[in-house]
Amino acid sequence: MIVQLDKNISAETINNLQSKLTDIGYEGNEVKTQFDHYMICIGKKPFDIRSIGCLEGVKDIHKVTDPYKLVSRQWKVKNTLIDLGDNVIIGDGHFEIMAGPCSIESPEQVESVVKHLKANGVNIMRGGVYKPRSSPYSFRGLGIEGLKMFHQICSAHGVKIITEVMMTEQIDAMLPYVDIFQVGARNAQNFNLLDALGKTDKAVMLKRGISGTIDELLYAAEYVFSNGNERILLCERGIRSYEKAYRNTMDINAIAMLKEKTHLPVVADPSHGIGVRKFVEPVALASVMAGADAVIMEVHQCPEKAFSDGQQTLDYAQAERTYGKMRAAYQLREA
Repeated sequence: MIVQLDKNISAETINNLQSKLTDIGYEGNEVKTQFDHYMICIGKKPFDIRSIGCLEGVKDIHKVTDPYKLVSRQWKVKNTLIDLGDNVIIGDGHFEIMAGPCSIESPEQVESVVKHLKANGVNIMRGGVYKPRSSPYSFRGLGIEGLKMFHQICSAHGVKIITEVMMTEQIDAMLPYVDIFQVGARNAQNFNLLDALGKTDKAVMLKRGISGTIDELLYAAEYVFSNGNERILLCERGIRSYEKAYRNTMDINAIAMLKEKTHLPVVADPSHGIGVRKFVEPVALASVMAGADAVIMEVHQCPEKAFSDGQQTLDYAQAERTYGKMRAAYQLREA
């Protein structure tokens, strides 16, 4: 059960509500976000919800049977939108593309990609400055100085930034330079990191774990939401399976299922989803038709020279064609 509280509810009124919940066998967990104030009520004993709904300080009350409460569509039918400012919006009828290299490499590279994105109406650039790599000897990113350079160039051109954060210790330093924090698949259940990101006001995109279930992804989102941050995106990026013909098994079904289960925007990552350049476009189009609110993809001026993930990265001509097809698919889907 979710109880929505008046924003200016007093501490005394909250205590009275907590006492009433205890009396009927429920535990009340207070959650205050940048947008609203809630009491998440956990218990199994049936009762007349009017006995709570009529209390002072209660704005609304919702029965939610899903184990993840705040991210469930059972209480919030209207889709959530993520407003990044400057008319860059994801979700609830707003489709966005995020594109850029796997790794930020140099100012010249960022300038080149930004020019390409601006020419194609893409408002969000992806790029990693902290890279979780399977081998400790692979390129692991330019770090905070690389992020500052990345931000300086993008902000000068009105382009938003999404980049991965790997540790709680990195958040404060990254905060002024990031529009969307990305939580990668390897950190999908790093609950300390999720808790900390929940205490920020920046948008957070959660990637599905390497072998994670849909429910586990929704629980991860609940960690962020319950710590105070409602600005959450969910990303399907493929899962590990027995198949070896491609990098991951892109679960297109998950996109449609997430749209059914949650009010949060859903992002597709076809680059990681299949990991083979020639198939990124058809997987991206399938993702759009399945209901994705945004697509994040890897783009580089010369993929063969990319510091990481060149095999799944599109060049500018391939990317430009894919942008147009995705937008056309989205219009067809919404018609």
